[in-house]
Amino acid sequence: MYIISSVEDLQELNSFIVIGCGGGGEKFANFEGVNTAGFVDDDPKKQSRKFCDKFISSDLNKVIDETDARSVAIMLPIGAEGAALKYAVEAIKNGLNVVTSFRSLPLIENKSLIKLAESKGVIIKEISPRMDIIDGIFGISPSKCTEILPKINYKAKAPVVYIGGTSQECGKRTTTRFLGKTAIEEGLKAVVISTDELGLEKPVDINFRAGSLSVMDVASAIMGTVKYIEEKDDPDIIFVESQASLTEMDNPHPRGLSAAILISCMPAASIVCHRPNHPYRKPRGINYEINAIEALEPTKVVGISLNLRNVDNKKDIFKYEKKYGLPTVDIMNGGASRLLKAIMDHLGGYKK
Repeated sequence: MYIISSVEDLQELNSFIVIGCGGGGEKFANFEGVNTAGFVDDDPKKQSRKFCDKFISSDLNKVIDETDARSVAIMLPIGAEGAALKYAVEAIKNGLNVVTSFRSLPLIENKSLIKLAESKGVIIKEISPRMDIIDGIFGISPSKCTEILPKINYKAKAPVVYIGGTSQECGKRTTTRFLGKTAIEEGLKAVVISTDELGLEKPVDINFRAGSLSVMDVASAIMGTVKYIEEKDDPDIIFVESQASLTEMDNPHPRGLSAAILISCMPAASIVCHRPNHPYRKPRGINYEINAIEALEPTKVVGISLNLRNVDNKKDIFKYEKKYGLPTVDIMNGGASRLLKAIMDHLGGYKK
């Protein structure tokens, strides 16, 4: 009853004032047959600039008075639900129809807003995340959109080191922890961020399960954690454990999670972990992972950490170093110092 199910539903409510001059607002304005009378945005940097051939205003009431708009489309991002509700109430009180895209705040949970619209004789509908489609395919779906964190953009002041790997269970958590421990022993103020709920061993400073989040929230979670830890501890260097792999075969589900962690931590240097002869994973290999990391983010892989649990001849480590031309270590037997040196050499002997 309150769901927009076709572009024809929107055309019947023409013309619109669009609130939110970002990607969502632009997509809405470009719907076939949808007419936009004006745009509103709270961001002072956007106001008075042209957007989709019209100037952006800061005042919804002013645009209502100056146009013949019949409806308001609220296209604000996750985290702006409070502003979205404010605009919805303002529009309804002015006798305009409302189309919302609250995502994490479904219209069905806003009974008072529905009653207000009914009392004013206007229509209120939402562009929903269409969980009903997913439910129809799988027989199960989240009750509502799982993206809930506000989008932030934060780049660390201290250098960040990303510890990725060619598969799950290849040594990322241990390598991250040992690098942090060694950095502390060598006099650096190091911070270790684990993205696994099992990251419980010292010197991990903070841990959470990134896989519990919507992939759209992972970047905010990583950047928010880095920002929090910098404000709290003012570290010299930050080590971030990744999850799974960007390239592992037969395990596509967490690959997007790995990409989100890599992109959001914006590392100055990276390490690749690998477990030869993995008994139950199918890594594509070290070259694949190095190429994927360096293609996805402007970082440099400066070393390899080998998990030798399934290797009979431990001297095989030298074959890997020769093959890939990178410092290659057994992290369980003193290798962290050599990896840390490779990192610091790449950073130019970073001094804060």
